[in-house]
Amino acid sequence: MQELNTNSRYLHEEIVTYAKRLTKYLPEPLSVVYFCCTGSEANELAARMARAYSGGREIIAVDGAYHGHTQLLIDFSSYKHNHPGYEPGRGDHASVVSMPCTYRGEHRDPATAGKLYADEVQQAIDKIHAKGEKLSSFFCEGIMSCGGQIMLPEGYLKNVYKHVRDAGGLCIADEVQVGFGRVGTHFWAFETQDVVPDIVTMGKPIGNGHPLAVVVTTPKIAKAFAKTTSYFNTYGGNPVSCAVANAVLDVIEDEGLQEHALKVGEELLAGYRQLKEKHIIIGDIRGTGLMLGLDLVLNHETREPATTIAGEIIHRLKRERILVSQDGPHNNVIKLKPPMCFSSDDAKLLLSRLDFNMTEVEEKYGFAKK
Repeated sequence: MQELNTNSRYLHEEIVTYAKRLTKYLPEPLSVVYFCCTGSEANELAARMARAYSGGREIIAVDGAYHGHTQLLIDFSSYKHNHPGYEPGRGDHASVVSMPCTYRGEHRDPATAGKLYADEVQQAIDKIHAKGEKLSSFFCEGIMSCGGQIMLPEGYLKNVYKHVRDAGGLCIADEVQVGFGRVGTHFWAFETQDVVPDIVTMGKPIGNGHPLAVVVTTPKIAKAFAKTTSYFNTYGGNPVSCAVANAVLDVIEDEGLQEHALKVGEELLAGYRQLKEKHIIIGDIRGTGLMLGLDLVLNHETREPATTIAGEIIHRLKRERILVSQDGPHNNVIKLKPPMCFSSDDAKLLLSRLDFNMTEVEEKYGFAKK
């Protein structure tokens, strides 16, 4: 303990080593690393950077998204500011566009949905310009987590990023929940859309529970930010935190956790598809890797959300010591986002207990068998 250093005021090899390791996982020119303690801090800092670089104040985000608990982030996180009883509502400098969902949204054809949903971002930009304001940034996860495990339609972020950059704004990828190999096919969820953001934010899995978060951006943006203000964080990225982060990367690499997430995720998706053939309450299956969702419905034609049933199933599973969660705009999505060591045996157990409990719940509520 005499050698323990939890202050980031001075240079330390552990900090530099981690920054170099982390940026190897990112495409150029994302190479400048800022350390903080939480995902909310990371997203707040990213918003400040975008405002400093662009000269604008306006932020665009996606309906149903959650980006953190500071006041600025709540202003454009409709997952929070649309909550019943929250009177301030959306912030004055925030715009929210439709969730790009091909199951419940307005645009359901996968071939055209990406462009059509992206067009809404251009419309939001036009409204910002019409009131004499300037866009600073667009925030989006590569897969929407609190929104209900929404996989973005093909071409969505490519089209959106073009609209945002043409307007002088920055594109911010929030990887706080979805990064570090969880999606299986890629290390970062934004890579599933074949784009390169201007800023990437990270948290949660970066320290496997230890309070650490990171913002990575380009030298050009970092230089512009440095001209407007200084940034310092007493504990963010201290040597102990960076030692933890290096250890987490060691485990991800040594145990092949990205590949593991893809393998077990495919097993789960196959099992989910079998459950869908049997259980009428399953309306949609979505996700990739260990980031999966089951959208439960009362009626397949109307797609009426089965919110109460979803809640009953997750509480039944909890009594069996199996933890899943309930999310999405209607709280009808059974969300699975387990530790990345979640095994094939764990997947088999989950599928078995889902099958059993769905059968009992369907009988209880009088659903016809498929």
